[in-house]
Amino acid sequence: MTKIDYEAEYNNRRRVPEHEAIAARWAAASAAWRGEADLLADQPYGPGERQRYDLFRARGAANAPLVVYIHGGYWQRGDRKAQSFIAKALNARGVDVALASYSLAPAVSVAAIIDELRQCLKTLYARTKKRPVVIGHSAGGHLAASMLATDWTMVGDVPADLVRAVYALSGAFDPEPLIATSLNDALRLDVASARAANAITGRKPPPSATMVAAVGGDESQEFIRQSLALAAAWSAAGVKAECVVVPNANHFTILDELALAESAVLARIVSLANG
Repeated sequence: MTKIDYEAEYNNRRRVPEHEAIAARWAAASAAWRGEADLLADQPYGPGERQRYDLFRARGAANAPLVVYIHGGYWQRGDRKAQSFIAKALNARGVDVALASYSLAPAVSVAAIIDELRQCLKTLYARTKKRPVVIGHSAGGHLAASMLATDWTMVGDVPADLVRAVYALSGAFDPEPLIATSLNDALRLDVASARAANAITGRKPPPSATMVAAVGGDESQEFIRQSLALAAAWSAAGVKAECVVVPNANHFTILDELALAESAVLARIVSLANG
């Protein structure tokens, strides 16, 4: 059996040399939309410096549904502001979009980040009284899945079915393979903490939940495996879960699907939000 090179499989910056140019393009588009949008910026959901969200409101859309976006960066980098561009096409479709930031490793653990996002969704519900569709990219896909699998009765002051649908893009649902990579320098995962954060084998959402795990056709075999594994495990537990492979997309360009008016990814998210 061939040994898997986890560094090569999970180090997406090495796999996609043009990632800096892609990020620069996103940042420019994000700055432009932040200047044009109906935006409530830098709203706190906790006392931490990064415990903030931005709310982009769809103009002219009374009672607009809500999508919450969680950025990626392997739980150790990234920021909502640089990916604000993802709100534009959703706003145009009549959907409000909240983008959340959260504390990063090594200052906090993956488990602590999950708790922060729960607090963010609780705060958003107190403000909007809306049950959101949660979407996320990479580590954000893992965090989005963790929101769907949360027992919200243990959080309190929110509906038990606060999150009923998630659309994850290139989710890193099982962090255990990262232990053997340079990415763990900041994460400081051991086997126990990685398995505790594993969305594939962990607590499952109720059968009423909907989960879409999308992954780029040009991504590493490990990322494709993880999305397939999550969909299979959750389907076996009765969840409406599926894996979608997006042709000709890598770990970064899959996020561009959220900005394309004709994108099937965008259309499905809008459908889930309006469902």
